[in-house]
Amino acid sequence: MGKKGGTLLFQTAAGLRENLSASHLYHSSLARPLLSLTNFPHPTPRINDCLSSFAPNHDRDAEAIENVYSNCKNPPLDGQNLATDNVTVIEGETATISCRVRDNDDSVIQLLNPNRQTIYFKDYRPLKDARFQLVNFSDNELRVSLSNVSLSDEGRYVCQLYTDPPQEAYADITVLVPPGSPIIESREDLVSEGNETELTCTAIGSKPAASIRWMKGEEELTGEATVEETYDRMFTVSSRVRFSVTKDDDGVPVDCIIDHPAVKDLLAQRHLEVLYKPEVKIVVTYPEGLTREGDNLDLTCIAEGKPHPHQINWLRVDEDVPPHAVVTGSDLYIENLNKSYNGTYRCVASNAVGEAFDDYILYVYDAPTTIPTPTTNPVNTQGTYFTHEAKGADDAADADTAIINAEGGHTNTDEKKEYYI
Repeated sequence: MGKKGGTLLFQTAAGLRENLSASHLYHSSLARPLLSLTNFPHPTPRINDCLSSFAPNHDRDAEAIENVYSNCKNPPLDGQNLATDNVTVIEGETATISCRVRDNDDSVIQLLNPNRQTIYFKDYRPLKDARFQLVNFSDNELRVSLSNVSLSDEGRYVCQLYTDPPQEAYADITVLVPPGSPIIESREDLVSEGNETELTCTAIGSKPAASIRWMKGEEELTGEATVEETYDRMFTVSSRVRFSVTKDDDGVPVDCIIDHPAVKDLLAQRHLEVLYKPEVKIVVTYPEGLTREGDNLDLTCIAEGKPHPHQINWLRVDEDVPPHAVVTGSDLYIENLNKSYNGTYRCVASNAVGEAFDDYILYVYDAPTTIPTPTTNPVNTQGTYFTHEAKGADDAADADTAIINAEGGHTNTDEKKEYYI
């Protein structure tokens, strides 16, 4: 009968009796023999240590002795002395396998490959693969490195401890293969605003399969992925994304980002090339204020598009442009304005994508009114007054000369002075 999980494992007493030597004693009043723990043949040091923990009571019945010996010879799995760990390594790098013994009784440790060929027996390497190198050997550890790991090295490696029976622990080596540089392709090199574009990104030859994310500027896009297993458990992954573009998308980067445990910061980038119709704006370069009769008018048409506008035209909505208006490239010049020129003036720009326009509404105001020069003498006789010379009389010697009497009461004309104003 047997029971797992750390409880005793039993054999029949009859089976034990068959293995007992002739020196085993039987109690005369019992049908079962009285045994000493030391009666068992050729115990190992580990079993001896285990059996000695049951002294000093040496005389026990066969079933009790059988239970003790079986438990010492075959320790429960939960108490196994040997341990190791699984290893994940990137192709081309170095993997390290550590076989650790908790309580060694001078038993031999060895490491086997997935084909159960001995890599190291204690500190000796019988396998003729120089990529395996001894890192550490002691009573409690056998540590071995494997350099330049390839996909063929993947599998289950065995740590083995030569106890009775032997103990084994398993280290699974998993090899990661990073994908090659991603390739991003566009359905078309140029796309017009308002239309849909399609991009495809491919990551070739990885293990496990990579995952692909898309970013357009700061916006995350959702793609459709396909995964293909090629050979030797390698994978090729493609992702396709579709979206409509506007003129604001021109020059915006689209990133194909590869996520894989064997590599970081792997991406491909493509900048969008978006064609869009012109944007048009009319700027008044002269005059700075109101447009009045007699003034000149100078307008400039600024047009930007992709491709650059190939044609710019000026027109007057519903009427003809004044006959003496001059158009030079993107400029419209009209001199000596009058109110008959009032109306809407339009600049139209076009390229391969389309055309656009901007309007300027002209309203001509009256010319400024001229204020006449006063011709009457001031009332204040003690203040300043102007002579007839300053009024531009017919007999004035100089219309720009005025004789000023600074103080009233002076009758002598000799006290008068001339000033130029």
